[in-house]
Amino acid sequence: MIRFGTSGWRAIMGEEFTFTNVRRVVQAIANYLRRNHSDGQCSVVIGYDTRFLSERFAEEAAALLSKNRIHVYLADRDSPSQALAYQIIKGKHSGGINFTASFNPPEFNGLKFNVDSGAPALPEVTQEIESEVEKITPESVAPYFYPDHSYIHIIDLQKDYLEFLQGKIDFAAIRKAGVKIGIDLLFGTGREYLDEILEENGVPIEVIHGYVDPYFGGISPSCTEANLNELKRLVREKGCALGLATDADGDRFGIVDEKGRLVPANYILSLILEYLLAVKGWRGGVARSVTTTHLIDRIARHYEVPLYRTPVGFKYIADLILQNKIIFGGEESACLAVKDHLPEKDGIFVGLLVAEMISVCGLSLSQLLQQLFKKYGRMVCVQENLPLTPGNARKLEVLIKNPPGRLGKRVVQSVETMDGLKLDFSGDAWLILRFSGTEPLIRCYAEAGNEKEARALLRAGRELL
Repeated sequence: MIRFGTSGWRAIMGEEFTFTNVRRVVQAIANYLRRNHSDGQCSVVIGYDTRFLSERFAEEAAALLSKNRIHVYLADRDSPSQALAYQIIKGKHSGGINFTASFNPPEFNGLKFNVDSGAPALPEVTQEIESEVEKITPESVAPYFYPDHSYIHIIDLQKDYLEFLQGKIDFAAIRKAGVKIGIDLLFGTGREYLDEILEENGVPIEVIHGYVDPYFGGISPSCTEANLNELKRLVREKGCALGLATDADGDRFGIVDEKGRLVPANYILSLILEYLLAVKGWRGGVARSVTTTHLIDRIARHYEVPLYRTPVGFKYIADLILQNKIIFGGEESACLAVKDHLPEKDGIFVGLLVAEMISVCGLSLSQLLQQLFKKYGRMVCVQENLPLTPGNARKLEVLIKNPPGRLGKRVVQSVETMDGLKLDFSGDAWLILRFSGTEPLIRCYAEAGNEKEARALLRAGRELL
């Protein structure tokens, strides 16, 4: 059964993710667009990442949409998700289809659908598409057709996106600071995007993994500690002030400090929020997902700005951006959006913004982090995944309906059930147990003032299951 999870539909190629099922989903999207555009004038941007067969899936989708007399704007090469989102907005298109499984292992592929605002589709949209998929038989979308090339237009997503990005970052400050930046493109779509815009602006860079490898060097293309060992070494050996990485589709980030240490995404989000409020003088609402650090809460309280909490899934933060309720929204999974940018996460933008931040402030990333901890205190977040079984699934469902009032010696101060079970304690400590939206797992997170306390919360959470 095809389901859109936290971020699109993802599955293993050759199992659920097949050409037949892709055609069913694309036809369902075509039906959805026709229903919601009474004038019959629809156009769709199609992009893809560097995975095996992604380009071929994109071409198949373009052919099927052309059969439906829907104009298709097909990317001329692999491209970041946010470049597709910008093109939807710029061209005033009906939506966009992106073939990517983001940071999942190489054997996975996926399909994301963005609506006409450029934002990821909300559940009410994807549920309608899922229902439509169930009505479409494999036979009805068998490839007994030829593409109608009058409906297919090949476009360059890179040029427009980089021009858009140029006005969002203070490159003059980065040049003046004289920083050298290490870049790990992880064989993904950030290639000739992140590195090119820095080179064009006269910023010295050192680049690794800037070529296509559908197997991503034998790793999952995510910005994890282990996957960025080469970037950490590059930063140390080449004397870089900063290391930047993006995942397979360029929308998530990894940031390495001047000492070659990976800085957790939670801390990067907190540093950027402090920079926007304290240095740039922004004011407005702030959003975080339920699994994101409560350092965000402390900063929001300090500046007396509204705080919004969302379920996991960047689409909820994007929706708040579109409603002009927030100026900043982040998730601990290395996702960020800010006002006047895009209603889509953008790992390239985040990396450049961090480069601007250290340049404008005149401090290293580690110095800025120490300042942040001195002002707000340190918080440590830990995570563990548990295999989903019928037994622990039932236990979690019961806990959500009947949450405990205590966890060991800690008194539960508040309970959130918008996405799993979240227990909040004194001192901004918390624990959450939630069903993964992308894999058969229960995800467990805990945060406290130090790692020992955080891990104790995590153990207590496991014992609940």
